[in-house]
Amino acid sequence: MARYTDSVCKLCRRESVKLFLKGERCLSPKCAVDRRGTPPGMHGKKQTFRRKTSDYGTQLREKQKARRIYGVMERQFRRYFEEASRSTGMTGVNLLAMLERRLDNTVYRLGLADSRAQARQLVRHGHIEVNGRKTDIPSFQVAVGDVIKVRSSAQSKTYFKDRSQLLQSAGKVPTWLKLDLAGMSAEVVGNPSREDVEIPLNEQLIVEYYSR
Repeated sequence: MARYTDSVCKLCRRESVKLFLKGERCLSPKCAVDRRGTPPGMHGKKQTFRRKTSDYGTQLREKQKARRIYGVMERQFRRYFEEASRSTGMTGVNLLAMLERRLDNTVYRLGLADSRAQARQLVRHGHIEVNGRKTDIPSFQVAVGDVIKVRSSAQSKTYFKDRSQLLQSAGKVPTWLKLDLAGMSAEVVGNPSREDVEIPLNEQLIVEYYSR
């Protein structure tokens, strides 16, 4: 399974916006976007003063931003788009809903991890089960009625004990998820709507990029 292994802070600097790829670090003074706001590379400062970006460039940057936020490689992202375009409804909204329903993103949105990369690791290490079965595929698409739970063998680990305490004071989970804190589980009670996607993305630009 291909994945990005270089510094993720470079990705935030390239997009000139915080993508929150490192959890709490992104909110601290150590954030690379705050410390070094220019794009990475020896010509980074020059890129800041470039002339106006073309329509294609704007569409490309929005697509790249979405890919990097959800940790999806290009080939898989294109497959998501093609499937979203075949579904009923608005293609852009369908695309975001599919990305939101990834198991690693669901674990992250429940507050069981500080970042999507950390959530992906929890899934890959077999700490999460769906409908009573261990599921170690980060791209697994959850559906209405599915129950996502931290496996009983993992709940005794220090990480999840500490996480359980943090969740008591954490913010609310998305409306399409119902969290059972006592059982370290959650049920998918609906499909993600556009309002549930709090990430500042313009999905129409992504549609325009792939529709060229």
